[in-house]
Amino acid sequence: MARFSLLDDKAEDGMIDESLRNGIELRGATPWILIFAIFIASIGLNVNSTAVIIGAMLISPLMGPIMGIGYGIAIYDFAFIRRSFLNLGIAAVISLITSTLYFAVTPLTEAHSELLARTSPTIWDVLIALFGGFAGIIGVTRKEKSNVIPGVAIATALMPPLCTAGYGLAHGNWGYFLGAIYLFSINCVYIAVAAVVVVGFLNPPHKKFVDPKIEERVKRALMAVVLLTALPSVYLAYRLVGNEVFHNKATQFVRSEFAFPKSHVIEIGITPKNKHIEVTLIGDRLKTKTIEEIKTHLSPKGLPGAILTVHQSGDANLDVNVLREGIMKELSSKELEVVVAKDQQIAQLQQQVVWSDQSNQLASELKAQFPALTDIVIGEGVRIAPPQAPETEAAVSSVSSQAEPEPSAKVPVLIAKSPRRLSRQDTERLERWFRARTQTDDARIAIN
Repeated sequence: MARFSLLDDKAEDGMIDESLRNGIELRGATPWILIFAIFIASIGLNVNSTAVIIGAMLISPLMGPIMGIGYGIAIYDFAFIRRSFLNLGIAAVISLITSTLYFAVTPLTEAHSELLARTSPTIWDVLIALFGGFAGIIGVTRKEKSNVIPGVAIATALMPPLCTAGYGLAHGNWGYFLGAIYLFSINCVYIAVAAVVVVGFLNPPHKKFVDPKIEERVKRALMAVVLLTALPSVYLAYRLVGNEVFHNKATQFVRSEFAFPKSHVIEIGITPKNKHIEVTLIGDRLKTKTIEEIKTHLSPKGLPGAILTVHQSGDANLDVNVLREGIMKELSSKELEVVVAKDQQIAQLQQQVVWSDQSNQLASELKAQFPALTDIVIGEGVRIAPPQAPETEAAVSSVSSQAEPEPSAKVPVLIAKSPRRLSRQDTERLERWFRARTQTDDARIAIN
C-alpha cells in the first residue's frame, strides 16, 4: 500500500496553503488572460474547432478559485471561501460578458456539435469533474509540479460552458444558457468536493469550530449542495441512455426487417423523443400488407409504442433530394468517382448513338433529293479557329508568345462525290437543307 501513499511526495503544508491562496487571485494580467482565453474558446466553438477549444482551456485561469473554495471548506476558513467565491463570480461574469459580445457580433450563428455538447450535462460530466478534481488537487499538493492542472482543465472543460452560455444570451436561447450554466456548476461543485476530500485526508492545519453544531450544519449543507447538483444530471443521463438504447434497437430493427433482395434502405431517420422511425426505400415497392406485418414486429423487438413510417420510390411525399443524398452517403469517394466517370462515358455513348441514328436518317433524305451523289459520309469534325493575326510585324513576337488557341468545337460534316458538278443553285439548296437539319450554321459540306 506504500506505493499508493499520498504522503510520500506531499509538499509542506505552508507551500500548499500559499499555492492555493495565490491561485484564487484575479488581478493584474490574470483577467486579461481570462478575456483572451474566452475569445479563443468562443471562436473555437463558433467554427467547431476542437484544437482551438483545447488551446483556450490550457490557458484558462478558472481552476484556481474553484480549488480555493474546496480548500477553504476543508480547513474551515470562511474568509478564504468568501474570497474564492468572489473571484470565481468575477471570472464567470467577465467570461459571460466577453463571450456574449463575441457571439452578438460574429456573422457565424450556427450552433455546431462542440457547442451543443455543452448544453445537456449528464452524470458522466459529474464523474469527469469529480475524478478531474481528485487529480487536480493531488497535483497541486505535490512537491514536484506536473502538467496535471492543464490536463484537468481540458478534461473538465470549465471555459466552453461559459462560452456556450454567452451564445445562449446573445441569441436569446435560454435552453442553451441554462444547460451550459448547469454544466459549469457541476464542474465547480465536484472539483471543489474532490478538493475537500483530498485536503481532509492530508489533514493540514485548519480552524476549529467553537460550536460542533455549526460544524455539523456546514457538513450537511455541503452534502445537500452535492446531491442537489447531481440529481438533474442523473435524470438527463437516464434520458440520454434511453434515447441511445432506442436508437440502437431501431437501427437493428430496420436492418433485420428490411433485408429484401430488390428493395434497399438508403435513409434511416430515428427520433427517440417521439419514438418515430422513418425509412426510405428504393427498388421494388413493398406491398402494404408487408409493411403492416413489419409494424407488428416493433413491440416484440423491444420497440413498444414506436411509430414506423416507410417512404418508397414513387410516393408523392418522397423528397428526391433526400433520396439522392442517401445514395451518395452509401458511396465512398472512390466509388463516387467511378460512378461519375461511368456516367460521363454513358452520356458520350448515348450522344454517339443519337448522332448515328441521325446520320442514317440524313443520308436517306440526301439520297432522295440528290440520287446522283455517292460515297456519302456524314459525321462530326473538330473546328479549330486560326490564331488572330497581329496588326504589325513588331507585334508578331509578343502576340505569338502570349496568344492562346481558341477552344475547339465539334461541327457536322457532309462529304460526298458527284459524277457531275452541282449547279450553284443545287449547292446552296444542299447547304440550307443540311444546316437546317443539323440546326447549326457551322455545318461544313464538301462535294467532290
